[in-house]
Amino acid sequence: MANYLVIGASSGIGKQIALDLQNEGHSVFSTYFRSGVQSDLEGVQFKYNAVEDDLDIDQLPASLDGLVYCPGAIALSPFHRIKAEAFIEDYSLQVLGAVRSLQQCYPKLKAAENPSVVLFSTIAVQKGFNFHSLVASSKGAIEGLARSLAAEWAPSIRVNVVAPSITRTPLADRLLNSEDKINANANRHPMQRIGEPQDISEVSRFLLSDKSSWITGQIMHVDGGLSSLNK
Repeated sequence: MANYLVIGASSGIGKQIALDLQNEGHSVFSTYFRSGVQSDLEGVQFKYNAVEDDLDIDQLPASLDGLVYCPGAIALSPFHRIKAEAFIEDYSLQVLGAVRSLQQCYPKLKAAENPSVVLFSTIAVQKGFNFHSLVASSKGAIEGLARSLAAEWAPSIRVNVVAPSITRTPLADRLLNSEDKINANANRHPMQRIGEPQDISEVSRFLLSDKSSWITGQIMHVDGGLSSLNK
């Protein structure tokens, strides 16, 4: 079985990925920032880590078969109301945190036989939405970073990105906190529903696995068809 590091696994998509990897029999090492790690992740090894801090690399195995970077934010606001400092803060969380994790884990990834990195973007990078300038800017940088690293690290380390549409997670609570909001968001998608953490976990675990050994530098759109279909 493989060794995986999931950065930000205490809730939402990161939690689902960590749980599914553990249920498959893998060794899962995870970080959390906010307290409240769930008991159903009992078999996952957790360490506190703020994205601006170094990882406790010595507590990780000698080789990592995969790294998943999950921390993110959905701050929606009209562009003219967003202070420049907010862009810096968001970039620090979503991009620099990933950069720091990847740089620190690079030797352990390189030591594995077929390692894979999974990062996260958003549908809003490809398909422009009102009030998404903050998140789309940071996630656009993630997509550029991933493609560059996929080229630089090939053929030893694969790097791919999953770009979801709105998914039922604590991060999206205020966008889905009523039946009217849930239905309105669902009806925007050709598949007529919003995403579930399991939808994203399935694709992420495929990209981590040897089944995707000829896939790198890709942006995988898991968005109910919204990014490419008109219906």
